[in-house]
Amino acid sequence: MTGTVHEIPESTSPRLYNRDLAPSKRAGRSWTAYSIFTLWANDVHSLGNYAFAIGLFALGLGGWQLLAALAIGALFLFLLLTLSGFMGEKTGVPFPVMSRISFGIYGAQIPALIRGGVAIAWFGVQTFLASLVLRVALIAVFPGLQPLDENSILGLSTLGWITFVALWIVQVIIVSYGMEMIRKYEAFAGPIILVTFLALAIWMLAEAGFTISWETEGAFTGAEMWGHIFGGAALWIAIYGTFVLNFCDFTRGATSKRAIVRGNFWGIPANMLLFGAIVVTLAGAQYAIDGRIIESPADIVAAIPNTALLVLASLALIVLTIAVNLMANFVAPTYALTNLFPRHLNFRRAALISAVIGLVILPWNLYNSPVVIVYFLGGLGALLGPLFGIIMVDYWIIRKQKVNVPDLYRENATGDYFYRRGFNPRAVWALVISGGLALLVAFLPALSALADFAWFFGAGFGAIAYFLLADRHRPFVDADGEDIAVAVKH
Repeated sequence: MTGTVHEIPESTSPRLYNRDLAPSKRAGRSWTAYSIFTLWANDVHSLGNYAFAIGLFALGLGGWQLLAALAIGALFLFLLLTLSGFMGEKTGVPFPVMSRISFGIYGAQIPALIRGGVAIAWFGVQTFLASLVLRVALIAVFPGLQPLDENSILGLSTLGWITFVALWIVQVIIVSYGMEMIRKYEAFAGPIILVTFLALAIWMLAEAGFTISWETEGAFTGAEMWGHIFGGAALWIAIYGTFVLNFCDFTRGATSKRAIVRGNFWGIPANMLLFGAIVVTLAGAQYAIDGRIIESPADIVAAIPNTALLVLASLALIVLTIAVNLMANFVAPTYALTNLFPRHLNFRRAALISAVIGLVILPWNLYNSPVVIVYFLGGLGALLGPLFGIIMVDYWIIRKQKVNVPDLYRENATGDYFYRRGFNPRAVWALVISGGLALLVAFLPALSALADFAWFFGAGFGAIAYFLLADRHRPFVDADGEDIAVAVKH
């Protein structure tokens, strides 16, 4: 969608509508099953996910137990993401506008800013992590750069600043061309990522003499083993608590529900099992070689003896991290800011502001602070489950998929989503109650045994609270937004 902010239909409010927040026309939607598959081909194989899964192996889950945890999590994610994706395909609206259905035309700022706040911090952190890989590659090719990596300016070396800003600029340029460019980048990156990690797995397998260790010493057994399998599955789902919430940002451009199902199937259950097989191969092969457990595929890349191959593998990891960052951490805050100031911001301007915030917060210092990561970002993350529960129950059970799309952009006091001065107090109270309970589960030491399942508890609390509080007696109108919709392409 273009950046013209002021062209709006007469029936809509400039405080609620611009071309980037408008529903997408059905004609010309371009997100196919392959487009959706490549989203997951990139995100599932992120360095963070590898570190998480390898961590489960290190804790004592053997190869088949790790695959079981990922499979259980993948089946749940396939269901949740499909339900969430269908909402975007039907209405054609991004997440901040979708939130207006449950929270009201102004109350929607609450879930949009929570989701955007989590993402904008992680955008900076992921860019920093990608810059570390780039620094390794540059020093391998140009050893004379090493002195530039030994000083500190606001917590980052000169070379660190150069690599961070370079990757920051690349991402800003891609996002400035909007969702269609993001779709094209994801489609480009997907095959590169799959080939790279398959090649790494085969190389490690050869290094280990085509044998791997299926488990570490002291592997879990019995009830303890199954507890960790289900705990690992729950944490795997929690990692995607962001996506199940705002997947409609992408599926609003989906060609059909069938495309969502097919893209999700090959991208989630099938792709996650491939991911699990690669994790078991990488970790098991390294353990078979020297009894050491790697922390990330980046460790293997850094140890590649051939400089050319090391550089190629590093570039692939950078391509991957950018792909993950764009979909996971750039789109959400961009839409959130656009929703906050639709008369002044379009997608491109909001993206630039998001990027600037992600830079000025000096994310490497956040990443190095366990307190910030655990309590601030972890606390915001714990609220994503309740938001999902509230929005899903409202859409699928209370309204039964009936949405008056034009009213999502009107400030009329009699509109379907005006509620009380633009806020739905029932949804706000449901969030306060369920969010408080979710935070207790996540951080209260006495409930530490349940912490792995905090997202599930939060989603369940949110769903139950809103189901009990929601007004079921008001009429629900189903009306599409084609009259005010715009083409999805720039």
